[in-house]
Amino acid sequence: ADNLSEALKKLKITSTDSTADSLEGCLDCLLQALAQNNMETSEKIQKSGVLQVFASLLTPQSSCTAKVANIIAEVARNEFMRNPCVDAGLIPPLVQLLNCKDQEVLLQTGRALGNICYDSHEGRNAVDHAGGAHIVVDHLRSLCSKTDPASEKLLTVFCGMLMNYSNENDTLQSQLINMGVIPTLVKLLGIHCQNAALTEMCLVAFGNLAELESSKEQFAYTNIAEELVKLFKKQIEHDKKEMIFEVLAPLAENDVIKLQLVEAGLVECLLEIVQKTVDSDKEDDIAELKTASDLMVLLLLGDESMQKLFEGGKGSVFQRVLSWIPSNSHQLQLAGALAIANFARNDGNCIHMVDNGIVQKLMDLLDRHVEDGNVTVQHAALSALRNLAIPVVNKAKMLSAGVAEAVLKFLRSEMPPVQFKLLGTLRMLIDAQAEAAEQLGKNGKLVERLVEWCEAKDHAGVMGESNRLLSALIRHSKSKDVIRTIVQSGGIKHLVTMATSEHVIMQNEALVALALIAALELVTAEKDLENAQLVQILHRLLSDDRSAPEIKYNSMVLICALIGSEPLQKEVQSMAFLEVISKLRSHENKTVAQQASLTEQRLAVES
Repeated sequence: ADNLSEALKKLKITSTDSTADSLEGCLDCLLQALAQNNMETSEKIQKSGVLQVFASLLTPQSSCTAKVANIIAEVARNEFMRNPCVDAGLIPPLVQLLNCKDQEVLLQTGRALGNICYDSHEGRNAVDHAGGAHIVVDHLRSLCSKTDPASEKLLTVFCGMLMNYSNENDTLQSQLINMGVIPTLVKLLGIHCQNAALTEMCLVAFGNLAELESSKEQFAYTNIAEELVKLFKKQIEHDKKEMIFEVLAPLAENDVIKLQLVEAGLVECLLEIVQKTVDSDKEDDIAELKTASDLMVLLLLGDESMQKLFEGGKGSVFQRVLSWIPSNSHQLQLAGALAIANFARNDGNCIHMVDNGIVQKLMDLLDRHVEDGNVTVQHAALSALRNLAIPVVNKAKMLSAGVAEAVLKFLRSEMPPVQFKLLGTLRMLIDAQAEAAEQLGKNGKLVERLVEWCEAKDHAGVMGESNRLLSALIRHSKSKDVIRTIVQSGGIKHLVTMATSEHVIMQNEALVALALIAALELVTAEKDLENAQLVQILHRLLSDDRSAPEIKYNSMVLICALIGSEPLQKEVQSMAFLEVISKLRSHENKTVAQQASLTEQRLAVES
């Protein structure tokens, strides 16, 4: 300690005119003290005011420069020393030293700047201001192909410095991307894949940058997919695999990179991991199983990558994923169902899958999760069934396989995501299927639940889907019994409210359903239609210039049907509809104009 105090004093006094030898001795003493107790020594250095002295010692000509930079790197390992280093004006001379040729000086300077930037806003700003990042990126480029140990060490330090400089800072990450750092780092990874420390630095730097959208476009122009898959195949340790996964996940959000990863053979690696870990209860294996199967599902979100793996339903990958569904692992059941939902994104795939018995597998899976089931698995299996029900030819097949009954078992669910998918699946199934729509529409329990969910104000998705299914039951069944069931359950007011939705498609569905109610069961629904103020709403829709042509057309069709009811006809007469409708005779849309003429005649006769 005495030696240290002595050295600090001496440094302050002699820094300006001392001989190199006496300086060297003082600096060695400081380095020794830092090696023994970094924190305590750093505090003493800060209190002594020596940091300001260091600024003048950081010159390319001095033989002590590397040692001074080393001391700064050591003290900056402490959080409390980073701002004092900036305040002492050390950043500009350190950045200047990045231009020198001496490898040891470059190494210690890179360390010092990297440590000062670590989690320090002030440090990063100062390095940015002094233009440090640009010089380091240039160094990476020029050193990239050198594989001698000294160059690799320097590359590792520079990568680390850029990582600390830009970590969790979008602006600085964008700056590095614009400097073209990504192709350089990818090249580095390819050339130095045998060097564990450098590889690790590259991966962390990729993980940093890959979150940004602009980086993904740049990554897509490199052979990153190939390099990462090559590296992944060599890994045995869980931590190393995990590091690569952390880069793969954000990159795989980009559709071009998805396809590159598939072509580079990532899928085979993932399937192998699943096979190795599926029966293990080790924590690392469970984590790997989850990451691998999640990533597999992500790769299937790209249209091209998905179609490539489907291979007309004959693909080995598709077959392997199918085998996940009956597995005992919830994680694999989930990934399998999500994968099917992703494969089911075009009619051809959906038709092939339904013809090859996939529906039964999904229904069996749902059956295993009816009582206290896993909500994410329920949601995924229902998503897959909903997508499979989109092609017209699949609907009747799925209905006769008992899909509607399997789905209805989840009516009791209190989980909005499950409710949402259940409603969507039923709505897809009954599209243009009159018999099924009638059967479901007469199911009092279902209709009551729909009416209840139509009021789920906290869950707009569930509320919207319930309304749409109510309307669909009427539109596709055109059944008096269905309408009566809906009237008895109090569903009419919801259909009237739906006619005021901000979505034209929902408004339209509501108006068509209401027109069918008025045509088939006006007497039964009369009171509810009156209480829900339907006539006033129609007047508003017809008066509003922003209403779409089809909304105006269907509103007029509905008015013509409503005047068959005495109380509703009185309301129509009291609201000056003729005035609004006569204006619509000159509407630019021919169909609207024609319907306006017809409606005007009907109203004139009735009055």
